[in-house]
Amino acid sequence: MSLELKSPANERIGIHIPEEVSNLSLPFNGSFATTDGDEYRVKNNIIDMMEKDPAFSTIASSTNHWKLTATIYEELWRKRSLSLLTGEDFPIEKEHELLIEWTEPKAGGVYLDLGASTALYARALKAAQPEADIVALDFSTQMLEEARMKAEADETNIYLVRADGREMPFFSKTFDGIVMGGTLNELSEPTRVLHEANRVLKKDGSFFVMHLIKSDAWYGRLLQESIGLGGIKFWTKGESNDLFSQCGFQVDKQITRGIVCFTRLLPK
Repeated sequence: MSLELKSPANERIGIHIPEEVSNLSLPFNGSFATTDGDEYRVKNNIIDMMEKDPAFSTIASSTNHWKLTATIYEELWRKRSLSLLTGEDFPIEKEHELLIEWTEPKAGGVYLDLGASTALYARALKAAQPEADIVALDFSTQMLEEARMKAEADETNIYLVRADGREMPFFSKTFDGIVMGGTLNELSEPTRVLHEANRVLKKDGSFFVMHLIKSDAWYGRLLQESIGLGGIKFWTKGESNDLFSQCGFQVDKQITRGIVCFTRLLPK
């Protein structure tokens, strides 16, 4: 299915993205223009909806734009992080099982991996439901380039969109489901991103979030406070749920393991 984007310059104008852009085995380069003449570039299948890089307010956000970070992120950190953070054996396959169980991707559905990094969740959703359309959104070109290589190697067709999560280029009620893995803690303006997620999610859709919560141990709190200097935020489970509620969501399911929290949200 083709993808319909909302023009950042005029919210009433749509931009039609053909399905072939999501076929990552065939490099696609070019541009798309709106009827108003606004033009957006596609390079190596990455749809760039940002004219320039955003201003980096934290160290955490700036490092996501380093090629080295993108290269090592998944293999050296993401696939091992949950076992470290939960204090138990927690392989990535176990995380994916929960992702699929709670998201329930359906044929013909449209799903968004928000703050996708290397599109780990997006690829898992597509593997579980090949007949769904998956969009991976991130503001880092380096992360999306790495996502493209990994998805091509997996023979996975997904749409790659470079955009700001605070102002997403999608019409309201576009997605049957949204997923976010670990990005919430890195956001400089989490309420703006969550409000946008609520806007683009269908009323009967769900939002799967993996996020980190404050440690109960004093030494864990000290470590998190030091990490917080780089821009990483931590909330208690209660504070996280209050944040979700303020942004129009209600908690449907929730599991905590160590400082890792998995939450399934529904629109109120």
